[in-house]
Amino acid sequence: MPQDVRFDLPFSTPVCEHLEYARERHLRWVRERGLVRSDAGFAEYTSWDLPEAAARTYPYASAEDMVWLMNWFSLAFLFDDQFDASQPDRAERIAEVARELIVTPLRPAGSPPQVVCPITLAWTEVWTSLSDGMSLTWQTRFAASWGRFLVAHCEEVDLAARGLAGTLGVEEYAALRRRTVGIHHSIDAGERARLFEVPERVMAHPVMERMRDLAADTIGFMNDIQSFERERRRGDGHNLIAVLRRERGCSWEEAAAEAYRMTTACLDEYLALQARIPAVCDELGLDAEERDRARMGVEAIQHWINGNYEWALTSGRYAAAKDGPVATAEQAGRGSVDDLLAV
Repeated sequence: MPQDVRFDLPFSTPVCEHLEYARERHLRWVRERGLVRSDAGFAEYTSWDLPEAAARTYPYASAEDMVWLMNWFSLAFLFDDQFDASQPDRAERIAEVARELIVTPLRPAGSPPQVVCPITLAWTEVWTSLSDGMSLTWQTRFAASWGRFLVAHCEEVDLAARGLAGTLGVEEYAALRRRTVGIHHSIDAGERARLFEVPERVMAHPVMERMRDLAADTIGFMNDIQSFERERRRGDGHNLIAVLRRERGCSWEEAAAEAYRMTTACLDEYLALQARIPAVCDELGLDAEERDRARMGVEAIQHWINGNYEWALTSGRYAAAKDGPVATAEQAGRGSVDDLLAV
């Protein structure tokens, strides 16, 4: 299944006009904060082009906000790459750092981390900008989504450390993938990037809740398909195609076709629910201003579905690995060859 497999998305999203301005500052920040130190790691990191991912998923952010949004992207991706399945003893340290990342939004902005390492220090800095001007309600919602994402990440690490990563069935995997993909808090950040908040009544409505879940499923499954060749080369079983093949005893081609079908089914259901949002606004008796915020909330989801998809088509992070029979740490997809969890 090639990286450039195509999906028919019925909406397009713009790219932030501040991409190049923010890219330069972001790459300097990554170096200065010690998140990517070696030349090899930096070359691999730049091949991912996370700045473009941020510019596509948050197209209306200001120039300065786009910088810290890119910085935030780097933390999530680089933290994910800190676990090496060949070093199961790192699971405890990963969990310790994850707990620190979880509690950071629950403290006053700018509070120094109690678990100190490059990742936690950088997240404390980013959270100060991310939370600026947002209500306590929004901050609490973001913190909950962020916490579920990190807990799921630790569960995945623990499964790998115990040699159980290849035991999940399709339903179990899909439920875990919905959390490890990290889309709920990423959509939440779309409100901060555009300086608005979705009305609480809309956020609590079953239609919106289901839309957010389906967006996470769609994006997670798309990423699995687009990154499949790379992950298969690495022996990474945390991929929908690998799980389907193992559970159903089918060929790789059949598993890939089923993964594609599942992805399009999620997208179709999402689109059907999106069409119901005007009726939800009527049901809730929203005024014009509240309806506008609900509309932007839907657009934030669209930006993530389409923006992430367009970025992943060309990102080096999902490339099917480099030439040659043996991949180095960077070529296998680990952007940092440095330990970012040490003091």
